[in-house]
Amino acid sequence: MEVTKIPGEPGTSAAQEPDLPIDAIRPPRPGRWIAALVAGFFLVWLTYTIIVNENLHWDVIVAYLGDGRVLGGLWVTIQLTVLSMAIGLALGVLAAVMQLSGSAVLRGASALYTWFFRGTPLLVQLIFWFNIGLVFPTFGIGVPFDGPKLFEWQANELITPFTAALLGLGINEGAYMAEIVRAGIRSVDPGQREAAESLGMSHRQVLRRVVLPQAMRVIVPPTGNQFISMLKTTSMVSVIAGAELLTVSQRIYLGNFEVIAMLIVASIWYMVLTTIASVGQHFLEKRFERGHHALPTRIRRNLRPFGRGNA
Repeated sequence: MEVTKIPGEPGTSAAQEPDLPIDAIRPPRPGRWIAALVAGFFLVWLTYTIIVNENLHWDVIVAYLGDGRVLGGLWVTIQLTVLSMAIGLALGVLAAVMQLSGSAVLRGASALYTWFFRGTPLLVQLIFWFNIGLVFPTFGIGVPFDGPKLFEWQANELITPFTAALLGLGINEGAYMAEIVRAGIRSVDPGQREAAESLGMSHRQVLRRVVLPQAMRVIVPPTGNQFISMLKTTSMVSVIAGAELLTVSQRIYLGNFEVIAMLIVASIWYMVLTTIASVGQHFLEKRFERGHHALPTRIRRNLRPFGRGNA
């Protein structure tokens, strides 16, 4: 007598069970369609309103997008961003290493630096550096404590608006980068440092060859965000009569009274810069993530022959 087994009952193998068709039906979601229609209608209306608005003076905007003065201000903005981030990154790495030092004096100095420059507004710092000549009329190199000077410069001649902007932006950025770098260094397994030290590496070699390369995967994303933010933060230099993009745009609209048009010109160029920086950040993150994601794959590939042999 032949016994018919019902699929799913004990004694029935998975290979003998028939494939049952799945007839899944998505539940209706009218709220999503209504929200999409409302958002689409709003975007179309906003775009149409901006394009046909005669008060925006699109002819003026197009004419000044490639103006030499605007492009000059754009170049100063790029210079300020790159140089300030370089200074901030260097100071951030130094301050982060000091915070992780075994010396209480170094840790205290680093903590004081980050506390002060993160606790005071950047606008105040920019104005202070621009008026540093009121506190130190001259700068010199020589014997300290009012000793003779080998070289001496007037502060008003040395601290130009560009220099003041560079000092304010770079030193302030270093305080934030210190926390980012410190978090990246702490993300590395302490066993990596111990293994490198057991091979006879010095503290500097361990930091440069072992810790920092692995910490870059954590450091790069927030550093990219800081770079993009710095592109826009340079607009604050306008308070000290700098020559960056916003300052140049302000000088132009003071002459032609096209305030909104020139602000749109500056905004368009800021968006172009931030878009390029965002794309660069994306590929840079993929570059540093490549080794991290490839490690499990390499391990599985190296273990595969052993698995086949044991099978």
